Amino acid sequence: MPKLFRSSHIHLLLVIGVAAALLLPGAAQSRRRHRSHIRRVHYTQSWNARPVAYGLSADDVTGGEDPVLRAAAVNALGERNGTAVVVDPNSGRILTMVNQGLALSAQYQPCSTTKMAVGLAALDHGVVTENQPVRIAPHDSVTFVKAMAYSINAYFEALGRRMGFDAVTDFEREVGLGERAGWNIPGEDPGKVPTQPGPGGVAKLSSFGQGVYISPLQLAALVTAIANGGTLYYLQHPTTREQVADFTPRVKRHLNIANYAPVIKDGMMAAVMYGTARGARIRGEHILGKTGTCSRDGTRFGLFASYQGIDHPQLVVVVILRGNGAVSGPRAADVAGKIYAALDREHIFTAETRPTSWPALTLRDGGY
Repeated sequence: MPKLFRSSHIHLLLVIGVAAALLLPGAAQSRRRHRSHIRRVHYTQSWNARPVAYGLSADDVTGGEDPVLRAAAVNALGERNGTAVVVDPNSGRILTMVNQGLALSAQYQPCSTTKMAVGLAALDHGVVTENQPVRIAPHDSVTFVKAMAYSINAYFEALGRRMGFDAVTDFEREVGLGERAGWNIPGEDPGKVPTQPGPGGVAKLSSFGQGVYISPLQLAALVTAIANGGTLYYLQHPTTREQVADFTPRVKRHLNIANYAPVIKDGMMAAVMYGTARGARIRGEHILGKTGTCSRDGTRFGLFASYQGIDHPQLVVVVILRGNGAVSGPRAADVAGKIYAALDREHIFTAETRPTSWPALTLRDGGY
């Protein structure tokens, strides 16, 4: 090899050649495609990541549960990180409780499911009526049912300001939040209702339950009272067939909500018919429910509290999911919808719970 082309010179020429090639238009496009691919892969991996995959807990006590209902709930929940609770609204008996450690924990904000309790409080205090429009930017005006259907935070923030912090929290305690919902259920957390306003004040308390911590059982007990017209039962979880045979309902207290529960029910039905909970809708059954979505410390929570049947409610179903950005209240409603659909295929619902006609609600695109 001539001395002119020493190995060090060759290396230098190679470096220059590579650098020049990278400056060509085609190379620039290749680099952009590569960076774009990296971003897409990173985004997809982040979106699909699941902090903890609980699956089905081996510690669940199921000896007194309904096997058909449990199978439906287990199959619908799948490997999602979450819990599903099914309750008889006419007795307070827990028919199944999947992933019981999560169901008994009060680690959850109610998120927008708090709108059920806040709505009842507002109707009880007379600060709003079902058809009274409330003007809220950017909406021209919003009625109660529409605000429930689309989970409009600004509407419930306005109601909270009209009532005040003490009125809202006193009513939340009255309907069972901040206390154990179960009767002698080991491991149940009592939850928390704040005694002082948090950073967001009564507005954030009223729109997504800031400062409130609940268990899925408390949410199920509240929906049970709405479904049956005001009886707040102690929830009981029989663990043997003998306890099932000897089961006796226990009433915690009677809530004075009979005049207002129909308005809440209209909003919950609208949420399923055309609002945030459309995934829970199944043909031939009345499903009423409320979604909730919020985040804490990088974890997303999706809640759905619901029941089946209007005049003769038969089942309360509560689903709470935990995870990443894909978790939401509408996703929890999807899981509940699978539970209801599976039970419908098993002919669980009696003829008297089936609707003879559909309500006059117009299907339209809803918000998140």
